[in-house]
This record gives sequence, C-alpha cells and structure tokens, in this order.
Amino acid sequence: MQVKAFSLDSVELLKDQPIRYPFLMIDFVTEVLPGKYAKGYKNLTVNEWYIPVHFPGAPNMPGALQLEALAQMMTVAILTAPGMEGKIVHGLKHTVRFKREVKPGERLDIETEILSASRGLYKGRGIGSVNGEAAVEAEMMISVPDIFKSYLPKGGGERK
Repeated sequence: MQVKAFSLDSVELLKDQPIRYPFLMIDFVTEVLPGKYAKGYKNLTVNEWYIPVHFPGAPNMPGALQLEALAQMMTVAILTAPGMEGKIVHGLKHTVRFKREVKPGERLDIETEILSASRGLYKGRGIGSVNGEAAVEAEMMISVPDIFKSYLPKGGGERK
C-alpha cells in the first residue's frame, strides 16, 4: 500500500500532535508523508505569550521554542504513520544551531525529515527558515517509549 503526502489544518493537526496551546508551536502542516517527513509553519504575531518578555524593545521567538517547533513537526511525521495514533513521544537528544532571530510578523517555515527509525528511536533533522533564510537547524532524536520498552530485556537487568 502506497502512502501519499497530505496536509493538516490547525484542527486536524491536534489528532497527531499531543502538545496543546500555549505550547503548540505549529500552526499548519502543509505536507506530511507519514514516517518520512513533515513541513509546515508557525506564524509569529505580537500576541504570542512569550513576545512581551523576550526581549522588551527587541522581541523575538526564544531559541528553545524554535527547537520545540522543529521537534513538534518531526513528531507529526512520526505519529501520522500507520499504527502510531495516540502514541506518546519523548525528546531524547537535540543538537541545534541558531542562525538568526525570528521576529513578530514573520513566518517560521519548518521542514523535518526522519533519517532513521529503529525499535522506537527516531533520528531526524529539521530546519526553520524565514523568507528562505535559515533561522534554526537541528539534529534530533525522539523516542516512542511504548515501542522502545518492548525491546528492553525482561527481568534480570533490574538494579537492586
């Protein structure tokens, strides 16, 4: 069976993304190929909860939230795959580089790709850009604990 790419609006997104407002850092998924990649965006406005305090007089999207946007988009690529509905994910390790500020009024375009998947561990990369200019890049490792735990040794390996 061939899986086709599709988009998710802000309501459909909530079926495959466990994070909710105010920490949902994705507004729209323009294209997702389940288990492979996801693309979309976050529109930044002066109404974002973090803008008044980061930083007064020079507002921008905090780097940690830019990384969160990338991780959330990769989560969409993972959780839209067959049999993954309702699964929980955990971020394990991220290596990130920040290239420019993302300011109110701009749109952070997000592209993520799963590079490998094995036993509930997913490695991937993502890039967030504004008007074609890279703002943030990350290598990410995300786990699906339900799957990962099923590969751990049973008994005998517990610490006392």
